[in-house]
Amino acid sequence: MALTLVLLVAQRHRRTLYTSTWFDLFDTVAVVKGYATSQEEWDRQMDALHADLLYYHQLFDIYHPYDGMVNLYDVNAQASASPVALGDDLLAFFQWYITGARQETGGAVNIAAGALLSLWHDARESASPAPPAAALIRQALTHIAPEDLLLDTDGGTLHFADPEMTLDVGAVAKGYAVEMAAEAAEKRGLDSALLNIGGNLRAIGEKPDGPWTVGVENPWGSDPTYIQALELPDGCSLIVSGDYQRYFEYEGMRYSHLIDLTTGYPARYCSSVAVLTPRQGGGDGDALSTALFCLPEAEGRALLPEGYEALWMYPDGSTSATDGWPGQPVQ
Repeated sequence: MALTLVLLVAQRHRRTLYTSTWFDLFDTVAVVKGYATSQEEWDRQMDALHADLLYYHQLFDIYHPYDGMVNLYDVNAQASASPVALGDDLLAFFQWYITGARQETGGAVNIAAGALLSLWHDARESASPAPPAAALIRQALTHIAPEDLLLDTDGGTLHFADPEMTLDVGAVAKGYAVEMAAEAAEKRGLDSALLNIGGNLRAIGEKPDGPWTVGVENPWGSDPTYIQALELPDGCSLIVSGDYQRYFEYEGMRYSHLIDLTTGYPARYCSSVAVLTPRQGGGDGDALSTALFCLPEAEGRALLPEGYEALWMYPDGSTSATDGWPGQPVQ
């Protein structure tokens, strides 16, 4: 009888691997895999996780308004005329950016650069992609000063001092959203999952047999698919920024979506940068991966806070990494 009871308890707590895939988040494919004791438990956790991610997707959307919330579309439409009242989550995001990510990246990540980034977005989406006119780029560069973001934390409002300014948080939106959603999922009891939201990886707990193993994608369009593998500890994120993700080609040259804000043109220092974060560092990690891609390696290394590691990948196939980078080559 005792043996039967033990077997029943073991059966009840046996964990099965499940996978969920979504296509309605941040214009990318989102895949979450993990372990749960039942399909019902997994579905319950995934429904809540998806709802959180979709909420941030809508909150950071600069192209569409949504009923029942003030999002970045609303801010862009109204903040030049008068201060816009922000909800708690959007206010928290702006506070995080102004007091944290903006300082950490030395200004290389600027959410106030919408006037410039929209030129390149429209160029990529055109039926015949071509770089924006140089005069338009020069003009846009005069309307991206982050000092013109006037955040009133006490009143909970945001105002643009420059009427030509607009926001674009694409450099940090996924990392911030994934981190917020993952932390909420952990509080709900999710304890074994790997989130892959368009290449932003975030570990929750471990597999039954140990840490999650993840790969750094090959940015050069050749085999193997992954050039390095590493273990992703509980609560940590691996975030990659590369010129192979969103780009167009014009007259034999690739133009990526990662823009050097000092020139107004796509950065060309490297092919890709991967950043490994400490626990709960996904938002900062996303900002840092963008900054490191848009800076010379030496300047990027100087920016990295303690606990963050990075791998640089160059067009000639070479790589460079910080001393604590744990990745190993894939044969």
